[in-house]
Amino acid sequence: MPQIKKTGIGIIGCGNIAQAYFNGAKLFQNLNVVSCADLNMEVAKAKAEENECTAQTVDELLANPDVEMVVNLTIPAVHAKVSLAALEAGKHVYSEKPLAIDLDEAKKVMETAEAKGLMVGCAPDTFLGGGYQTCRKLVDDGWIGKPIAGTAFLMSRGPEGWHPNPAFFYERGAGPMLDMGPYYITALVNLLGPVKRVSAFATKAFDERMATCKEQFGKMLPVSVPTHNAGLLEFHNGAVITLTVSFDVYKHNHGPIEIYGTGGSLKAPDPNTFGGPIELWTPSTKEWTPQSFSHPYLQNSRSIGAADMAASIASGGKRKHRASGALAYHALEVMLSFEKSSLDGKPVDIESRPEQPEALPMYLPEGMI
Repeated sequence: MPQIKKTGIGIIGCGNIAQAYFNGAKLFQNLNVVSCADLNMEVAKAKAEENECTAQTVDELLANPDVEMVVNLTIPAVHAKVSLAALEAGKHVYSEKPLAIDLDEAKKVMETAEAKGLMVGCAPDTFLGGGYQTCRKLVDDGWIGKPIAGTAFLMSRGPEGWHPNPAFFYERGAGPMLDMGPYYITALVNLLGPVKRVSAFATKAFDERMATCKEQFGKMLPVSVPTHNAGLLEFHNGAVITLTVSFDVYKHNHGPIEIYGTGGSLKAPDPNTFGGPIELWTPSTKEWTPQSFSHPYLQNSRSIGAADMAASIASGGKRKHRASGALAYHALEVMLSFEKSSLDGKPVDIESRPEQPEALPMYLPEGMI
């Protein structure tokens, strides 16, 4: 086998999600975390020591010639700002979701990357795990016939009971839709292709909420975004999916995602995970049947999207990366259309139309993509 090129990674933002990326990067032979940065230098130093890399300021990291790709794990409100700074420094960018908090910012990121001949990738990459790649194979191979409908539900009481710093979840650029919606919409686009039109309602149950996490117990959190979103997604392939994303629900009994076809039905797993369970119902079985996995990466493999992008970089762009900026832009447009449709009182046509991500090959060796 030819020697695998390692892409030097610099991580900006060493908060709650960072360790999952550090751990995920260690799975893949083509990634090497060179350095990390955070506004709090002590936090960056602690992460660097824990993960055997170098702690730097953001400016130092962006100037580091060994950093070829920046992994942007900052808060949503500054995703675009940090990504643009990295692109201006000549670095490829892989961002946490969402790509930006509005379409103008997202468009500027994409246009800057294109002008500089650089690549943009974006979370979530959970759809590259064995769970959703198995679902993709079942759909592609015709086990449920032609997909015609489906449901998708993310409903909870929000993160204020467990997250140590929950205020930003209720600020512009977050809320349940921009925080959790990317997992569901990206998983659906992976299975069905891009969205054509959205008709939706977006509301909020409270003007402020009380934090019950131990770090900020009793603090009141202003709510400036919709916290309950319900709508219909019409896909270019003709399927119509009912999607509800909410932080206003105590408990429910719906599955995360189900796809209904002309020849059967598919229960897909939580799209915020890499594994299962997966169940299939067909007229021949007449019962829900658990499915074995066709693909690897069932464990928490965050950074698989960055590894896939690194492989694309190494190929000179001949190989397209799957968790792409174009896919993230489309997901953002779909998410923002919920509030727009609700305010305007009519369906919203989705202008972007990315290619459906290519399915991963089966039998990938551990550490490769």
